[in-house]
Amino acid sequence: MGWEAVYLQQVINGLSLGAMYALLALGFTLVYGILELINFAHFNVFMVSSFIGMMALEFFGLSGQSHILTGLALAGVMAFAFVATMLVAGLLGVAIERFALRPLRGIPGTVGMITTIGISYILFNLVLLTKGAGSFNFPNPMPRVAWTIAGATLDLREVLIWGVALVLMTGLHLFVNKTRIGKAMRATAQDSEAARMMGVDVDRVIVMAFFLGSALAGAAALIFGLYYNYTSFIIGYTAGLRAFTAAVLGGIGSVTGAMVGGIIIGLIEALGGQLIAVRWTDVIIFSILVLVLVFAPTGLMGRANPTKS
Repeated sequence: MGWEAVYLQQVINGLSLGAMYALLALGFTLVYGILELINFAHFNVFMVSSFIGMMALEFFGLSGQSHILTGLALAGVMAFAFVATMLVAGLLGVAIERFALRPLRGIPGTVGMITTIGISYILFNLVLLTKGAGSFNFPNPMPRVAWTIAGATLDLREVLIWGVALVLMTGLHLFVNKTRIGKAMRATAQDSEAARMMGVDVDRVIVMAFFLGSALAGAAALIFGLYYNYTSFIIGYTAGLRAFTAAVLGGIGSVTGAMVGGIIIGLIEALGGQLIAVRWTDVIIFSILVLVLVFAPTGLMGRANPTKS
């Protein structure tokens, strides 16, 4: 394999990783855009969702890669898995907002953010105590279908990941910009008190932000399992930090910025591992986080918001 094929392969890998990080980053940016809250529970909502996705696939008797499906059977199983995982993950996000964060909403300072850290540790330890510290093989019913492009390999799994991510990101973009509740979300993000005075149900908007953000984390978790063919109680930390970096890089609070930031971080992870060494990728990615926070805190596509009283 020539160097052109090697780097093309890493671009393909980076786009797949970037799709996952973009979906996960959108959860951070939706909640921050409306509440100005960094939701650290999002890390382990993603992790819990990977187990939900695994159970959704096991519902059909699938295990490991011993059951390969094709055609309508494959489409139906994957559609069920994504819908079920996203729905349960979304409801988990709503429960976190309703029972843990809403009672604290009027309290100034960092109490909300600290609470999300506590929730994250609760989810982490619940999975550790119930599922154990080992890793689990993720069911992958997709056949081994691949195409060769200029010496690089593009397989069906990656096409599915790109397709699902594109549909979800396009759908979110249209939802936020074209629907009534989407316009309410944008108004609340700009000035929640003014939006409330204009008749916007701010509580409903916040619930929708948590539902959508967590549902997208569910989709990202299922993509993670299909891509790496495993899950574990520890996956939320690294993936969550990289997705948070993507949200900050793109401009936290910017939906488009989260998408762009996710793709960039995915490409940096794949190409950085090839150009330098895999062990240096975290150094590169988190150095970017520090540099963005110091020199361009609004990110690539963010904007400075007025201070909310």
